[in-house]
Amino acid sequence: MDNVAPEVSSFMSLSASVSYGIASMAMVFINKAVLMKYVHSMTLLTLQQLATTLLIHFGRVYGYTKARSIESKTAKKLLPLSLFYNANVAFALASLKGVNIPMYIALKRLTPLAVLVAGFFTGKGHPSVQVSLSVLLIGLGVIIAALGDFSFDLFGYSMALSSVFFQTMYLVLVEKSGAEDGLSSVELMFYNGFLSLPFLIFLIIATGEFPHSLTVLFEKANSFTFSIILILSLLMGIVLNFTMFLCTTVNSALTTTIVGVLKGVVSTTLGFVLLGGVDVHVLNVTGLVINTAGGIWYSYAKYRQKRSIPRKTSVDVESNHR
Repeated sequence: MDNVAPEVSSFMSLSASVSYGIASMAMVFINKAVLMKYVHSMTLLTLQQLATTLLIHFGRVYGYTKARSIESKTAKKLLPLSLFYNANVAFALASLKGVNIPMYIALKRLTPLAVLVAGFFTGKGHPSVQVSLSVLLIGLGVIIAALGDFSFDLFGYSMALSSVFFQTMYLVLVEKSGAEDGLSSVELMFYNGFLSLPFLIFLIIATGEFPHSLTVLFEKANSFTFSIILILSLLMGIVLNFTMFLCTTVNSALTTTIVGVLKGVVSTTLGFVLLGGVDVHVLNVTGLVINTAGGIWYSYAKYRQKRSIPRKTSVDVESNHR
């Protein structure tokens, strides 16, 4: 509804941002833990998408969700979104196999700058000077932090940078498709999972991962610890998909990536503590401070922008969807 109270809209925006930040941070560590024991990242992604699609399907069957059934016209529009999503996650998982968490996060923090550039070329309009400068400051902080600890891995870094590109395209398309088609976050997840599975199944067969990856998975399942981590990975895949779609449709693609940048500060710190083996350099600390300052500046700039310009509220919650 367009007449939703500002307080409700603000609460929804904040809740979506915080939920996405927590889910995204947890997912990085859980995926890293799985991939340390199970290297078949494409099979892992396929299982995550299968779990998401089946959960929503049975939720529809038993009346727990009001998500509409798949329509061919909408599916065709969302097919590029699904392809970009899977490319983003596939490259991200591949990079996690060779890059430690602090450096992975540092590289992924370049996404906000890429989203800003993409928005300019897709005709979204010029952001304010403060927003532009704050995002540039975040990017500068990332580069400085990365220069402070560069145990260079060509494959890992190329995979992470490729993921940045595809995540940018993915986020822009999510925001656009949600606005144009009026789909709820759950419906976007359903379409994404449905369209992803044929593509992923083809990839794991074409690359030779399957059926060996399935045999290894059954062998690893005998370990109680691995089974728990794998189940958490599947569940968090669902949670992350939902919170990412919700955050992007309720807020914006740039806001979603900025949330990712801010949670990355916590993730980077935990990555140093939990994983070890990463040398702390003065450039790391300096870069993180600059990065955080840019995130705070961005938040302030967006707050001022929302107060000065009336915001057309688009509520993307399933309970209000008919």
